Order: sequence, then C-alpha cells, then structure tokens
Amino acid sequence: MKRKSLLRNSTFAGVAFILLVSIACKQEKKTEEKSTEVEVMSDAAPFFSLSLAQWSMHNMIREDGADPYSFAQKAKGWGFSGLEYVSQLYAPELEAEGYSQEAMDAFVKKSNEAAQKHGLTNVLIMVDREGDLSTSDAAKRQQAVENHHKWVDAAAAMGCHAIRVNLSGSDDPEQWMANSIEGLTSLAMYAKDKGIEVLVENHGGLSSNAALLAQVMEKVGMDNCGTLPDFGNFCIRRNDPADNSKGCAEQYDFYQGVRELMPYAKAVSAKSHDFDSAGNETEIDYVKMLGIVKNAGYTGFIGVEYEGNELSEEAGIIATKNLLIDAAKNLP
Repeated sequence: MKRKSLLRNSTFAGVAFILLVSIACKQEKKTEEKSTEVEVMSDAAPFFSLSLAQWSMHNMIREDGADPYSFAQKAKGWGFSGLEYVSQLYAPELEAEGYSQEAMDAFVKKSNEAAQKHGLTNVLIMVDREGDLSTSDAAKRQQAVENHHKWVDAAAAMGCHAIRVNLSGSDDPEQWMANSIEGLTSLAMYAKDKGIEVLVENHGGLSSNAALLAQVMEKVGMDNCGTLPDFGNFCIRRNDPADNSKGCAEQYDFYQGVRELMPYAKAVSAKSHDFDSAGNETEIDYVKMLGIVKNAGYTGFIGVEYEGNELSEEAGIIATKNLLIDAAKNLP
C-alpha cells in the first residue's frame, strides 16, 4: 500500500475511533445522569406513608362546626393518603341513637364513601370513652371489652387494619399489668377473628411507662396485639390531673420510650405542639425520633397529630407533615 493511502486510512480510522469514544462517553454520561436522577428521587421519598389523626382537627369539629365526615376531603387537600378516625368525634350522633347497629352502619357507610371518593386509605380508629380495659373491677373490665366490639366490627367493615385503645387503670404497676393483660387478651381474641389489630398507645398513666407496656405486650403474646408509639405522650403523672396546663410531674424519656415500644409497633403517631422559626418541633427532635422508627424496620403509616395552640389546626397539621418529610431527608 502506498504511503499516502496508508496515512489517509490511518487518519480515517483515528477519526472514527475518536467519534466512537465520544459517543460512548456521551451515552455513559447520560446513563450516569439518569442513574443520579433516579437516586435523588428515591432519596427524596420518605420510608413511611402519611396519615392524618382526626384529633388534629377536633377544634374544627367541636368548636367551628365542621362536619366530621369532611375528614377525608380535608386530609386529601392537605396531602395525606391515610385516615385515622377518632370515635369520640362521632359520639353526638351515635349516642343519640344509642350506638345502634343502624347508627354504626351509617357511620361506616358515610366514612367509606368519603374515603373512596377522595382515594384515601382507612388506616385505623382511635377508640375512647368505652370503658377501662385495665380496671381492677372484673365486671367493668369485661363490659369495656364488649363496648369495644362494635368498633372492631366497624374497623373491619371500613378496611382498617386496627383500632387504638387506652389502658388507664390502677396506679399500682403489678395490678395494672395483670388487668391490662387480661383485658387486652380478651379483646384481641375477639378482634383476631375479624382480622383487626388491637393497639395500645402510650396515653398517660402507666401506659406511658414504655418498659411496663412492653412487658404487657410480651405477656399477651398475640400477633394482632401491639403498640402505637406516640412521640410525645410520655407523661406518667401530672401535677394536676384535671388541668394539663399545670405540667408533668413524672415524665418518661421520649426517645427511650419510642425505642422500647417500636418492636411491637403496628402504627406510629407523630405528636407536635409548637415549632421554632426553622420549622422544628420545640420539644421533640424529629430526625432523632424518625431514626429510631426507621431503625426498627417500620415502613407503615405515620399519623400526624397536631395538638398545639400557637398555630391554627390547619397550619399545625401542614407544619407537622412538612417536618416529617424534611426530617426523613436528613436521616443518615
């Protein structure tokens, strides 16, 4: 081959090689950019789903006259995907009908229709004022168990996975534990046949002693009986039981409490009261708290429960939701 032809062919080959390398590099860069974009999107998504505890809007319902059945519509507008109902917010109409089967069926029907209309998930029902499941009076304890049956049935008909109950009872730890185990076991046995979980929230008294409540869970030992850790309800004894504003006389450590309850958790409540100028809760480190929840392997719904007075209920709900999302982004 002549020298000029050889040089010309070599030049063409070199140019072709450079073009191929350039194209390959551009494709690799695009692939890297695409992968990076997917990673960023994935990192931005929280490890949990967002539900709204209806108690966050109890003043709207009780004082401002909002229809409790507007719950789904409002929760959808505020950016939630799950609903946590509160039984006492429907008490006026249900009590007027003596909690008849017809009244309960109407509650279920209207709640289901609203949830379906707005594309939300019914998560659970928080049950209050149906008797003390941990009282030392055996007859009253059994009556309390039976009073909860209608809410188990309602939760099943609404597609909820659970009801939340309270354990008040005695101030004596041994007596409280024995009574709680008996009451919970009886209710959980009824709920098991309905496919419903019975969850205990740290909600004052000895139920806010997480170590004791964890022991109760161990003793009950049923798959459909668990806890609903609340970030902020760890006051065991108040200075004035009739006035919460007087402060707490005996407080359980928030973070230790949630850590001890998470092994049994089937729902989680993000409590909030006040926020600083940066949008952080003034008493609860949400990044630290969410780290505990995540490390426990929990990936279900976290319910926003705003109970503050400085912001309106709507503003407080949105602030708590935003704080949860932001805190999740800052987890290691």
